[in-house]
Amino acid sequence: MSLPHAILTALLEKPSSGLELTRRFDRSIGYFWSSTHQQIYRELGKLEQAGQIRALPSAQPARGQKKEYEVLPAGRAALSAWVALREDPKQIRDPLLLRMRAAAVVGAPGLDAELRRHLELHRKQLAEYLAIEERDFPPERNSKEDRLRHLVLRGGIDLENFWIGWLTRALDGTPATGSGLSAG
Repeated sequence: MSLPHAILTALLEKPSSGLELTRRFDRSIGYFWSSTHQQIYRELGKLEQAGQIRALPSAQPARGQKKEYEVLPAGRAALSAWVALREDPKQIRDPLLLRMRAAAVVGAPGLDAELRRHLELHRKQLAEYLAIEERDFPPERNSKEDRLRHLVLRGGIDLENFWIGWLTRALDGTPATGSGLSAG
């Protein structure tokens, strides 16, 4: 349900074509709400059909011309209503956690290598988030909107730090409780 809201948010920040939206998703929103290009284009059609967005008029014929979309009042209202909704936290569904649980039952050949691979991926993601933070959030950028965007990024940074710490403990065999890993 949140993909249309992610698209409305992105279009309210800046009217864009479908291609520009997919690129923006790859550079920002995609860090916390991923979507394929096909899903984005399909959702643009649904939002347009629902009267929440419209393609901006083009000075040139539309055939072969990329459409640029903007949010209509109905789309802004739908996004505002969604922002105001109560929603419980989502349960973590991470295949790595399930694989670790299964390893406790059937053994863990190759699990350490996979944990090290995940650790490296999280370190790379953290470095990318920190570079974005340094580039996009200097101390003088402190409007309410900037603070909210920065908080989203800080959430990503905090999650990467969590995973790095957790994976490090898993590889060291020192879970937070102090007991060792049992690989079966």
